[in-house]
Amino acid sequence: MQDETSETTTKVKDTTANPAPLGLLGFGMTTVLLNIHNAGYYELGSMILGMGIFYGGLAQILAGVMEWKKGNTFGTVAFTSYGLFWLTLVGLVMIPVMPGFGAFTTTNTGFGWYLLMWGIFTFVMFLGTLKLNRALQFVFLSLAILFWLLAAGRFTGNADITKVAGFEGIICGFSAIYTGLAQVLNEVYGRTVAPIFPMKPKQAPQPVATPPSYAPPQQQYPPPPGMPPRS
Repeated sequence: MQDETSETTTKVKDTTANPAPLGLLGFGMTTVLLNIHNAGYYELGSMILGMGIFYGGLAQILAGVMEWKKGNTFGTVAFTSYGLFWLTLVGLVMIPVMPGFGAFTTTNTGFGWYLLMWGIFTFVMFLGTLKLNRALQFVFLSLAILFWLLAAGRFTGNADITKVAGFEGIICGFSAIYTGLAQVLNEVYGRTVAPIFPMKPKQAPQPVATPPSYAPPQQQYPPPPGMPPRS
């Protein structure tokens, strides 16, 4: 007799929380504070660097790991990448002032290429949001524009471009804050309190019903004399 083996499939229900608001808020609040500096309202200080390390950096990396556990590739790439962006940005500021690292400064041209590459990455990620919701589309597109404006400011050395980028970055950051808090409130209240305008999936076209073929009724003729009637 042959051994009969049976396979069983067990589905595990995911009951973990949505990590996206944490990542969006870590990104959004840090972005707003940095770009208030870029707009010229205060100097770069430990407040921005601390936010960049902990809330903009580590909190987003944590959100990315949580998205990975949920199987969300987009969320994993986005949050871990931007979390590490904030850590590298802090590194670019802090490394040249550390003892023994004074020679490792970044020129405006180098900084421009750094920001340009992040802008390209962000624009490609924006294409992914076209399947998600309008709120995320605004966040990613405005972020790509922010990176490119900051890159232009570095390449040209024009402080006015950087100031314009600062105001644009404030809008970008607040859009991320809105998107994150909207998800929190919508989940808590169990209804749409703050809309994020999700994209509706395209429905497959319904097949057009073809009318039945028309066959004229057969005309009944009386049987010839002497023939039995037709049944």
